[in-house]
Amino acid sequence: MLDAVLGFLSGGLTQASAWQIVVFTLVVTHITIAAVTIYLHRCQAHRALDLHALPSHFFRFWLWMTTGMVTKEWAAIHRKHHAKCETEDDPHSPVTRGIKKVLLEGAELYRAEAKNNETMEKYGHGTPNDWMERNVYTKRSAWGIVLMLIINVLLFGVVGLSVWAVQMLWIPITAAGIINGIGHYWGYRNYDCADAATNVFPIGILIGGEELHNNHHTFGTSAKLSSKWYEFDIGWMYIRILEQLGLAKVKKVAPEPKFNREKHIADFDTLQSVISNRYDVMAKYAKSFKRAWHDELDQLKAKSKFESGFLKSSRKLLQREPAKLEASHKQQLTELFVHSKALKTMHEMRVELGAIWERSNSSREQLLQQLQDWCSRAEASGIKSLQEFSLRLRSYA
Repeated sequence: MLDAVLGFLSGGLTQASAWQIVVFTLVVTHITIAAVTIYLHRCQAHRALDLHALPSHFFRFWLWMTTGMVTKEWAAIHRKHHAKCETEDDPHSPVTRGIKKVLLEGAELYRAEAKNNETMEKYGHGTPNDWMERNVYTKRSAWGIVLMLIINVLLFGVVGLSVWAVQMLWIPITAAGIINGIGHYWGYRNYDCADAATNVFPIGILIGGEELHNNHHTFGTSAKLSSKWYEFDIGWMYIRILEQLGLAKVKKVAPEPKFNREKHIADFDTLQSVISNRYDVMAKYAKSFKRAWHDELDQLKAKSKFESGFLKSSRKLLQREPAKLEASHKQQLTELFVHSKALKTMHEMRVELGAIWERSNSSREQLLQQLQDWCSRAEASGIKSLQEFSLRLRSYA
Protein backbone atom coordinates (compact mmCIF):
# COMPACT_ATOMS: atom_id res chain seq x y z
CA MET A 1 0.00 0.00 0.00
CA LEU A 2 2.78 2.37 0.96
CA ASP A 3 4.64 1.58 -2.26
CA ALA A 4 1.51 2.35 -4.27
CA VAL A 5 1.07 5.72 -2.54
CA LEU A 6 4.73 6.62 -3.04
CA GLY A 7 4.52 5.54 -6.66
CA PHE A 8 1.49 7.74 -7.22
CA LEU A 9 3.10 10.75 -5.55
CA SER A 10 6.25 10.37 -7.63
CA GLY A 11 4.62 9.88 -11.02
CA GLY A 12 0.84 10.16 -10.76
CA LEU A 13 -1.49 8.14 -12.93
CA THR A 14 0.64 8.55 -16.05
CA GLN A 15 4.10 7.76 -14.63
CA ALA A 16 5.34 10.11 -17.36
CA SER A 17 9.02 10.75 -17.98
CA ALA A 18 10.60 14.17 -17.51
CA TRP A 19 10.54 14.86 -21.26
CA GLN A 20 6.89 13.86 -21.52
CA ILE A 21 6.02 16.27 -18.71
CA VAL A 22 7.96 19.08 -20.42
CA VAL A 23 6.14 18.45 -23.71
CA PHE A 24 2.79 18.38 -21.91
CA THR A 25 3.57 21.70 -20.20
CA LEU A 26 4.57 23.37 -23.47
CA VAL A 27 1.42 22.12 -25.20
CA VAL A 28 -1.02 23.23 -22.50
CA THR A 29 0.61 26.65 -22.10
CA HIS A 30 0.51 27.11 -25.88
CA ILE A 31 -3.21 26.30 -25.89
CA THR A 32 -3.64 28.98 -23.24
CA ILE A 33 -1.78 31.51 -25.39
CA ALA A 34 -3.94 30.55 -28.39
CA ALA A 35 -7.08 31.02 -26.30
CA VAL A 36 -5.96 34.48 -25.19
CA THR A 37 -4.97 35.77 -28.63
CA ILE A 38 -7.82 34.20 -30.63
CA TYR A 39 -10.73 34.39 -28.20
CA LEU A 40 -10.03 37.16 -25.68
CA HIS A 41 -8.01 39.48 -27.87
CA ARG A 42 -9.01 39.24 -31.51
CA CYS A 43 -12.58 37.99 -31.07
CA GLN A 44 -13.86 39.59 -27.86
CA ALA A 45 -11.83 42.77 -27.41
CA HIS A 46 -11.57 43.83 -31.07
CA ARG A 47 -14.38 41.94 -32.84
CA ALA A 48 -11.99 41.08 -35.67
CA LEU A 49 -13.63 37.67 -36.08
CA ASP A 50 -16.67 35.68 -35.03
CA LEU A 51 -16.18 32.29 -33.41
CA HIS A 52 -18.53 29.32 -33.59
CA ALA A 53 -19.99 28.26 -30.23
CA LEU A 54 -17.80 25.15 -30.12
CA PRO A 55 -14.33 26.83 -30.03
CA SER A 56 -15.77 29.78 -28.12
CA HIS A 57 -17.01 27.62 -25.25
CA PHE A 58 -13.83 25.54 -25.29
CA PHE A 59 -11.65 28.65 -24.99
CA ARG A 60 -13.79 30.03 -22.17
CA PHE A 61 -13.60 26.77 -20.26
CA TRP A 62 -9.86 26.40 -20.84
CA LEU A 63 -9.10 29.96 -19.72
CA TRP A 64 -11.26 29.39 -16.62
CA MET A 65 -9.05 26.44 -15.67
CA THR A 66 -5.66 27.87 -16.64
CA THR A 67 -5.91 31.59 -15.84
CA GLY A 68 -9.10 32.38 -13.93
CA MET A 69 -9.46 35.48 -16.12
CA VAL A 70 -12.95 36.85 -16.73
CA THR A 71 -13.77 37.71 -20.36
CA LYS A 72 -15.43 41.04 -19.57
CA GLU A 73 -12.54 42.18 -17.39
CA TRP A 74 -9.88 41.25 -19.93
CA ALA A 75 -11.70 42.83 -22.88
CA ALA A 76 -12.51 46.01 -20.95
CA ILE A 77 -8.95 46.54 -19.72
CA HIS A 78 -7.51 45.92 -23.18
CA ARG A 79 -9.98 48.26 -24.88
CA LYS A 80 -9.11 50.96 -22.37
CA HIS A 81 -5.42 50.38 -23.08
CA HIS A 82 -6.04 51.17 -26.75
CA ALA A 83 -8.31 54.13 -26.01
CA LYS A 84 -5.90 55.71 -23.50
CA CYS A 85 -2.60 54.34 -24.81
CA GLU A 86 0.57 55.85 -23.30
CA THR A 87 -1.41 58.27 -21.10
CA GLU A 88 -1.83 58.30 -17.34
CA ASP A 89 -5.14 56.48 -17.80
CA ASP A 90 -3.50 53.58 -19.65
CA PRO A 91 -3.76 50.60 -17.28
CA HIS A 92 -0.29 49.27 -18.13
CA SER A 93 1.92 51.63 -20.13
CA PRO A 94 5.68 51.47 -19.50
CA VAL A 95 5.86 55.01 -20.89
CA THR A 96 3.95 56.41 -17.91
CA ARG A 97 4.54 53.70 -15.28
CA GLY A 98 8.06 52.58 -16.11
CA ILE A 99 9.25 49.39 -17.78
CA LYS A 100 10.22 47.74 -14.48
CA LYS A 101 6.75 48.24 -13.04
CA VAL A 102 4.93 46.78 -16.04
CA LEU A 103 7.40 43.98 -16.66
CA LEU A 104 7.50 42.73 -13.07
CA GLU A 105 4.08 43.76 -11.78
CA GLY A 106 1.90 43.53 -14.87
CA ALA A 107 -0.48 41.03 -13.26
CA GLU A 108 -0.96 43.34 -10.26
CA LEU A 109 -1.79 46.25 -12.59
CA TYR A 110 -4.36 44.03 -14.33
CA ARG A 111 -6.02 43.02 -11.05
CA ALA A 112 -6.15 46.62 -9.85
CA GLU A 113 -7.84 47.82 -13.05
CA ALA A 114 -10.29 44.88 -12.94
CA LYS A 115 -11.69 46.41 -9.74
CA ASN A 116 -12.44 49.70 -11.53
CA ASN A 117 -16.22 49.58 -12.07
CA GLU A 118 -16.10 52.57 -14.44
CA THR A 119 -13.71 50.71 -16.73
CA MET A 120 -15.93 47.61 -16.69
CA GLU A 121 -19.08 49.55 -17.53
CA LYS A 122 -17.55 51.74 -20.23
CA TYR A 123 -15.38 49.20 -22.03
CA GLY A 124 -16.80 45.78 -21.12
CA HIS A 125 -19.87 45.82 -23.39
CA GLY A 126 -20.73 42.97 -25.75
CA THR A 127 -18.95 40.22 -23.83
CA PRO A 128 -20.69 36.95 -22.87
CA ASN A 129 -23.35 37.22 -20.19
CA ASP A 130 -24.96 33.77 -20.21
CA TRP A 131 -25.63 31.50 -17.22
CA MET A 132 -22.18 29.88 -17.36
CA GLU A 133 -20.45 33.23 -17.49
CA ARG A 134 -22.40 34.69 -14.57
CA ASN A 135 -22.52 31.66 -12.29
CA VAL A 136 -19.32 29.77 -13.09
CA TYR A 137 -16.65 31.63 -15.03
CA THR A 138 -17.13 34.94 -13.20
CA LYS A 139 -18.63 34.00 -9.84
CA ARG A 140 -16.47 30.90 -9.38
CA SER A 141 -13.32 32.00 -11.24
CA ALA A 142 -11.02 30.38 -8.65
CA TRP A 143 -12.66 26.96 -9.01
CA GLY A 144 -11.17 26.37 -12.44
CA ILE A 145 -7.65 27.02 -11.19
CA VAL A 146 -8.18 24.54 -8.34
CA LEU A 147 -9.57 21.98 -10.80
CA MET A 148 -6.46 22.38 -12.97
CA LEU A 149 -4.27 21.82 -9.92
CA ILE A 150 -6.10 18.60 -9.06
CA ILE A 151 -5.83 17.33 -12.65
CA ASN A 152 -2.09 18.01 -12.79
CA VAL A 153 -1.42 16.27 -9.48
CA LEU A 154 -3.51 13.28 -10.55
CA LEU A 155 -1.60 13.05 -13.83
CA PHE A 156 1.95 13.62 -12.58
CA GLY A 157 1.97 13.37 -8.80
CA VAL A 158 3.99 15.94 -6.87
CA VAL A 159 5.62 17.16 -10.10
CA GLY A 160 2.14 18.26 -11.16
CA LEU A 161 2.50 21.17 -8.72
CA SER A 162 5.37 22.51 -10.83
CA VAL A 163 3.39 22.06 -14.06
CA TRP A 164 0.49 23.96 -12.49
CA ALA A 165 2.81 26.75 -11.29
CA VAL A 166 4.17 27.21 -14.82
CA GLN A 167 0.63 27.37 -16.19
CA MET A 168 -0.36 30.00 -13.65
CA LEU A 169 2.71 32.14 -14.38
CA TRP A 170 2.59 31.81 -18.17
CA ILE A 171 0.11 34.59 -18.95
CA PRO A 172 1.29 37.05 -16.26
CA ILE A 173 4.84 36.75 -17.64
CA THR A 174 4.20 36.58 -21.39
CA ALA A 175 1.15 38.81 -21.76
CA ALA A 176 1.08 41.14 -18.74
CA GLY A 177 4.87 41.43 -18.65
CA ILE A 178 6.44 40.91 -22.07
CA ILE A 179 3.71 42.23 -24.39
CA ASN A 180 2.44 45.08 -22.21
CA GLY A 181 5.97 45.96 -21.11
CA ILE A 182 8.61 45.12 -23.72
CA GLY A 183 6.00 45.47 -26.49
CA HIS A 184 5.85 49.21 -25.73
CA TYR A 185 9.52 49.69 -24.94
CA TRP A 186 11.89 47.66 -27.13
CA GLY A 187 11.74 46.15 -30.61
CA TYR A 188 11.30 47.19 -34.22
CA ARG A 189 8.49 49.23 -35.79
CA ASN A 190 7.01 48.69 -39.24
CA TYR A 191 4.67 51.65 -38.81
CA ASP A 192 4.95 54.98 -37.02
CA CYS A 193 1.65 54.58 -35.17
CA ALA A 194 0.54 57.12 -32.57
CA ASP A 195 1.85 55.15 -29.57
CA ALA A 196 5.12 53.43 -28.65
CA ALA A 197 4.08 49.86 -29.60
CA THR A 198 6.85 47.70 -31.06
CA ASN A 199 7.21 44.28 -32.66
CA VAL A 200 9.22 42.20 -30.20
CA PHE A 201 10.04 39.40 -32.66
CA PRO A 202 9.08 38.78 -36.30
CA ILE A 203 8.23 35.14 -35.50
CA GLY A 204 4.95 35.15 -33.58
CA ILE A 205 4.98 31.65 -32.10
CA LEU A 206 5.95 31.95 -28.43
CA ILE A 207 3.09 34.33 -27.63
CA GLY A 208 0.69 33.34 -30.41
CA GLY A 209 1.46 36.27 -32.72
CA GLU A 210 1.12 38.92 -30.02
CA GLU A 211 4.84 39.59 -30.46
CA LEU A 212 3.83 41.65 -33.54
CA HIS A 213 2.52 44.43 -31.32
CA ASN A 214 3.35 47.44 -33.50
CA ASN A 215 1.39 45.89 -36.36
CA HIS A 216 -1.54 45.30 -34.01
CA HIS A 217 -1.63 48.85 -32.65
CA THR A 218 -1.49 50.20 -36.19
CA PHE A 219 -4.39 48.03 -37.37
CA GLY A 220 -6.20 47.33 -34.12
CA THR A 221 -9.23 45.54 -35.55
CA SER A 222 -7.32 43.22 -37.87
CA ALA A 223 -7.57 39.48 -37.20
CA LYS A 224 -4.12 39.07 -38.78
CA LEU A 225 -1.15 40.53 -36.90
CA SER A 226 1.65 39.80 -39.36
CA SER A 227 2.40 42.42 -42.00
CA LYS A 228 5.74 41.80 -43.71
CA TRP A 229 6.68 38.70 -45.71
CA TYR A 230 9.18 37.62 -43.05
CA GLU A 231 6.67 37.83 -40.19
CA PHE A 232 4.74 34.79 -39.04
CA ASP A 233 1.60 34.94 -36.88
CA ILE A 234 0.70 31.47 -35.65
CA GLY A 235 -2.55 32.78 -34.17
CA TRP A 236 -3.63 33.80 -37.68
CA MET A 237 -2.76 30.30 -38.92
CA TYR A 238 -5.09 28.80 -36.30
CA ILE A 239 -7.85 31.26 -37.25
CA ARG A 240 -7.56 30.29 -40.91
CA ILE A 241 -7.80 26.60 -39.97
CA LEU A 242 -10.91 27.29 -37.89
CA GLU A 243 -12.35 29.29 -40.79
CA GLN A 244 -11.78 26.41 -43.21
CA LEU A 245 -13.61 24.12 -40.76
CA GLY A 246 -16.53 26.53 -40.58
CA LEU A 247 -15.78 27.37 -36.94
CA ALA A 248 -14.73 31.01 -37.45
CA LYS A 249 -15.48 33.95 -39.72
CA VAL A 250 -12.91 36.69 -40.21
CA LYS A 251 -14.50 40.15 -40.22
CA LYS A 252 -11.55 42.48 -40.63
CA VAL A 253 -7.91 42.38 -41.74
CA ALA A 254 -5.45 45.18 -42.37
CA PRO A 255 -5.75 46.72 -45.85
CA GLU A 256 -3.21 45.52 -48.41
CA PRO A 257 -2.23 48.15 -50.96
CA LYS A 258 -2.82 47.41 -54.64
CA PHE A 259 -1.06 49.12 -57.50
CA ASN A 260 -1.67 50.02 -61.11
CA ARG A 261 1.76 50.75 -62.55
CA GLU A 262 0.23 52.11 -65.76
CA LYS A 263 -1.54 54.93 -63.93
CA HIS A 264 0.17 58.26 -64.59
CA ILE A 265 -2.25 60.69 -62.94
CA ALA A 266 -3.57 60.44 -59.38
CA ASP A 267 -7.38 60.14 -59.38
CA PHE A 268 -10.07 59.63 -56.74
CA ASP A 269 -9.24 55.91 -56.50
CA THR A 270 -5.62 56.87 -55.82
CA LEU A 271 -6.71 59.32 -53.13
CA GLN A 272 -8.92 56.76 -51.41
CA SER A 273 -6.21 54.10 -51.55
CA VAL A 274 -3.54 56.46 -50.22
CA ILE A 275 -5.74 57.45 -47.27
CA SER A 276 -6.72 53.84 -46.53
CA ASN A 277 -3.09 52.71 -46.73
CA ARG A 278 -1.56 55.78 -45.10
CA TYR A 279 0.61 53.72 -42.71
CA ASP A 280 2.08 51.82 -45.63
CA VAL A 281 2.58 55.12 -47.49
CA MET A 282 4.52 56.65 -44.61
CA ALA A 283 6.55 53.47 -44.04
CA LYS A 284 7.65 53.58 -47.69
CA TYR A 285 8.35 57.31 -47.40
CA ALA A 286 10.64 56.55 -44.44
CA LYS A 287 12.60 54.16 -46.65
CA SER A 288 12.90 56.84 -49.33
CA PHE A 289 14.16 59.20 -46.66
CA LYS A 290 16.86 56.67 -45.73
CA ARG A 291 18.04 56.54 -49.35
CA ALA A 292 18.12 60.32 -49.52
CA TRP A 293 20.15 60.40 -46.31
CA HIS A 294 22.77 58.06 -47.75
CA ASP A 295 22.91 60.13 -50.94
CA GLU A 296 23.51 63.30 -48.89
CA LEU A 297 25.82 61.88 -46.21
CA ASP A 298 29.14 62.41 -48.01
CA GLN A 299 28.14 65.95 -48.88
CA LEU A 300 27.16 66.66 -45.28
CA LYS A 301 30.50 65.40 -44.01
CA ALA A 302 32.37 67.52 -46.57
CA LYS A 303 30.41 70.76 -46.10
CA SER A 304 29.89 70.73 -42.33
CA LYS A 305 31.85 70.08 -39.17
CA PHE A 306 29.15 67.89 -37.64
CA GLU A 307 30.37 65.15 -35.33
CA SER A 308 29.38 61.56 -36.03
CA GLY A 309 27.10 61.59 -32.97
CA PHE A 310 25.17 64.57 -34.33
CA LEU A 311 24.70 62.93 -37.71
CA LYS A 312 23.66 59.61 -36.19
CA SER A 313 21.03 61.19 -33.94
CA SER A 314 19.81 63.40 -36.79
CA ARG A 315 19.24 60.34 -38.98
CA LYS A 316 17.05 58.86 -36.25
CA LEU A 317 15.13 62.12 -35.85
CA LEU A 318 14.36 62.21 -39.55
CA GLN A 319 12.60 58.83 -39.21
CA ARG A 320 10.29 60.07 -36.47
CA GLU A 321 6.87 61.61 -36.91
CA PRO A 322 7.47 65.39 -37.21
CA ALA A 323 4.63 66.18 -34.81
CA LYS A 324 6.37 64.15 -32.08
CA LEU A 325 9.64 66.08 -32.25
CA GLU A 326 10.59 68.20 -29.25
CA ALA A 327 11.84 71.78 -29.58
CA SER A 328 15.49 70.71 -29.19
CA HIS A 329 15.05 68.08 -31.90
CA LYS A 330 13.53 70.61 -34.29
CA GLN A 331 16.48 72.94 -33.65
CA GLN A 332 18.92 70.14 -34.41
CA LEU A 333 17.23 69.40 -37.72
CA THR A 334 17.20 73.10 -38.59
CA GLU A 335 20.99 73.12 -38.20
CA LEU A 336 21.20 70.03 -40.40
CA PHE A 337 18.97 71.47 -43.13
CA VAL A 338 21.29 74.47 -43.57
CA HIS A 339 23.70 72.03 -45.24
CA SER A 340 21.16 69.87 -47.11
CA LYS A 341 18.34 71.32 -49.15
CA ALA A 342 17.29 67.82 -50.23
CA LEU A 343 16.72 66.57 -46.66
CA LYS A 344 14.88 69.77 -45.79
CA THR A 345 12.60 69.34 -48.79
CA MET A 346 11.84 65.72 -47.94
CA HIS A 347 11.11 66.60 -44.32
CA GLU A 348 8.73 69.41 -45.30
CA MET A 349 6.97 67.31 -47.92
CA ARG A 350 6.48 64.51 -45.41
CA VAL A 351 4.55 66.95 -43.22
CA GLU A 352 2.48 68.07 -46.22
CA LEU A 353 1.72 64.49 -47.26
CA GLY A 354 0.53 63.56 -43.79
CA ALA A 355 -1.72 66.62 -43.71
CA ILE A 356 -3.71 65.32 -46.71
CA TRP A 357 -5.52 62.65 -44.65
CA GLU A 358 -5.77 64.90 -41.60
CA ARG A 359 -7.74 67.66 -43.35
CA SER A 360 -11.24 66.48 -42.47
CA ASN A 361 -12.83 69.77 -43.56
CA SER A 362 -11.53 69.58 -47.14
CA SER A 363 -13.65 68.18 -49.96
CA ARG A 364 -12.56 65.17 -52.02
CA GLU A 365 -11.83 67.49 -54.92
CA GLN A 366 -9.60 69.70 -52.76
CA LEU A 367 -7.74 66.69 -51.33
CA LEU A 368 -7.19 65.24 -54.80
CA GLN A 369 -5.84 68.57 -56.03
CA GLN A 370 -3.45 68.67 -53.06
CA LEU A 371 -2.26 65.13 -53.80
CA GLN A 372 -1.72 65.88 -57.49
CA ASP A 373 0.15 69.08 -56.63
CA TRP A 374 2.29 67.18 -54.13
CA CYS A 375 3.26 64.61 -56.75
CA SER A 376 4.08 67.29 -59.33
CA ARG A 377 6.40 69.12 -56.93
CA ALA A 378 8.01 65.87 -55.77
CA GLU A 379 8.84 64.84 -59.32
CA ALA A 380 10.17 68.30 -60.14
CA SER A 381 12.37 68.40 -57.03
CA GLY A 382 15.40 66.75 -58.60
CA ILE A 383 15.67 64.40 -55.59
CA LYS A 384 15.86 60.88 -56.98
CA SER A 385 14.39 59.03 -53.98
CA LEU A 386 11.51 61.52 -53.75
CA GLN A 387 10.78 61.22 -57.47
CA GLU A 388 10.69 57.42 -57.27
CA PHE A 389 8.39 57.57 -54.25
CA SER A 390 6.01 59.92 -56.06
CA LEU A 391 5.73 57.57 -59.03
CA ARG A 392 4.85 54.75 -56.63
CA LEU A 393 2.33 56.98 -54.86
CA ARG A 394 0.54 57.71 -58.13
CA SER A 395 0.06 53.99 -58.74
CA TYR A 396 -1.97 53.24 -55.60
CA ALA A 397 -5.24 51.75 -56.78
